[in-house]
Amino acid sequence: MDMPQTTDAGRTESRPGVRPHRVVVLALEGVIPFELSIPYRIFGKARTASDEPLYEVVTCALEPGPVRTDADFTITVERGPEALAEADTVVVPASYELGRPYTVGELEDAQAAALAHIRPGTRLVSICTGSFILAAAGLLDGRPATTHWSSTDHFQRLFPSVRVDADVLFVDDGDLLTSAGVASGIDLCLHIVRRDHGTAVANEVARRSVVPPHRDGGQAQYIHRPVPEPQLATTTAARAWALGRLHEPIQLRDMAEQEAMSVRTFTRRFREEVGISPGQWLTQQRVERARHLLEDSDLSVDQVARDAGFGTAASMRQHLQAALGVSPTAYRRTFRAAPTDSRR
Repeated sequence: MDMPQTTDAGRTESRPGVRPHRVVVLALEGVIPFELSIPYRIFGKARTASDEPLYEVVTCALEPGPVRTDADFTITVERGPEALAEADTVVVPASYELGRPYTVGELEDAQAAALAHIRPGTRLVSICTGSFILAAAGLLDGRPATTHWSSTDHFQRLFPSVRVDADVLFVDDGDLLTSAGVASGIDLCLHIVRRDHGTAVANEVARRSVVPPHRDGGQAQYIHRPVPEPQLATTTAARAWALGRLHEPIQLRDMAEQEAMSVRTFTRRFREEVGISPGQWLTQQRVERARHLLEDSDLSVDQVARDAGFGTAASMRQHLQAALGVSPTAYRRTFRAAPTDSRR
């Protein structure tokens, strides 16, 4: 069968005979409408260079018909759990009526019967408390995972064998991916698009959705002061200044000077606003810059390292390996030249 391939610009092209990767979303009673809509909004907007869909998004329920939401309306879902058997990726959004998975850590009979339709090797994704469903099915045993910060203690008590990380936006453990609450589901779905088809495709989806193209999974999910008090200075100008100079050495004191703050005050204010340290943020931005250059340019790896601010190819290799699990050469090969299976 012909496979999709990536163009020189990093955009996936379709090949005849390849159906889009099928994402099946399981709508449970009490589902949160916002989170239910995230997979369709993100995956449904991912297109090839010739404007063909890269994903097909299907919604199913434990049985066809009306499904209550946590809002003042119900939705009608036409497909039953049999649709899960056709999935390449299954997404379980949050619900306020999870039942036994949330109370005692065990699946309801109908939930277990639905999950039994899922084929081995299917990629599994949860948004927010949807992780309770995956954990109650035993799918997260011994694996790293996250959920909404307000439920992490309860989650860990119910599922002691799961390696819970309460402080991150999402966890990518290969074929099992879990996100924290609400909007972090957007971050996770964009991450999956980026992983499947590269930065260019994911960034286009983000632009269409008017959301940030990338928030690293390791970023704190709960920032105590996400919006600064009006009377306080922010670190926005320093971040804009640094983004224009990623290719140059940037010291913490240089960024603090842009805001006329001491290094100590700037560091504290930066962490309050962004959720991570200035050094971690700079590394994330340089990794993103390197990804763009590896996908969208013919620059040598050495030149990419210099332009992204890593200085040497060895330094960039170390940071990309830590952030992405691949070398610069392997990343470029994946998203610029090698065939890509959109159903992986």
